[in-house]
Amino acid sequence: MTKKELLDRCARNGEERILLGRTLDKLELAQQRGIPAHTPFLSPGEQASVTDLLAAWGRPRHLFWGGYPDGERRICAFLPDWQEPEDFLSDPEGPLSALEAKFPSSASLSHRDILGSLMGLGMTREKLGDILFPAPGLCQVVALTEAMPILLSQWEGAGRWKVSLTPIPLSQLSPKPAQVKTIRDTVATPRLDAVVAAGFSLSRSKASALISAGKVALNHRECLKGDKLVEEGDVLTCRGLGKCVVQEVPGQSRKGRTMLVLERYI
Repeated sequence: MTKKELLDRCARNGEERILLGRTLDKLELAQQRGIPAHTPFLSPGEQASVTDLLAAWGRPRHLFWGGYPDGERRICAFLPDWQEPEDFLSDPEGPLSALEAKFPSSASLSHRDILGSLMGLGMTREKLGDILFPAPGLCQVVALTEAMPILLSQWEGAGRWKVSLTPIPLSQLSPKPAQVKTIRDTVATPRLDAVVAAGFSLSRSKASALISAGKVALNHRECLKGDKLVEEGDVLTCRGLGKCVVQEVPGQSRKGRTMLVLERYI
């Protein structure tokens, strides 16, 4: 399969075609020239698209990495034959770096505040990974190593709050454990609209309306089909409401309904 044929098969629109085309360029760099290569930071949805592309390509050597286990925004790294994954992850001169930003403990800053101040420097989203808040007045930012000189020299604060910056190794990143709520429910059939209704405490009609409006994603891919069957391990995201994971589908209740164990991120 040629590169064009692969993109014709995997890309759903022009924007995704550009993303996947650039991903293939990085892959070819690693395979043909033996040079480690990587994409910019990818959102979960973009990671899903790249995963599909690489599966169609034949699953070449690659790994997704966001600076720490379970990072949300991650790069896709392509390793030449001579490089092992553990060497890539432990390389202090690798493509990802981190910094710690200290604000006054009284500062009340959100993810949006920090991201807005960083993008105000002209920083694009693809150069920025996760933003963590390990403690009051403390923020940690993962970014491409190439972006660090700009961050360290030009980022002076967020809102009305001044900031003190310190580069830190990736091993010092301190993500907070996710807060989840376990939901046990039953549905007539494990259709997407029924599971979304159960997971986000909505009426079936409201869930259907959100799906039709393109606000619901199944495994980080937009899904407009309310009758799509959901399986154990699937991830549901709804714009404005968050994320829900299907942890278990234990079987049928005595009344013949499908039992679900869901975890909603709060």
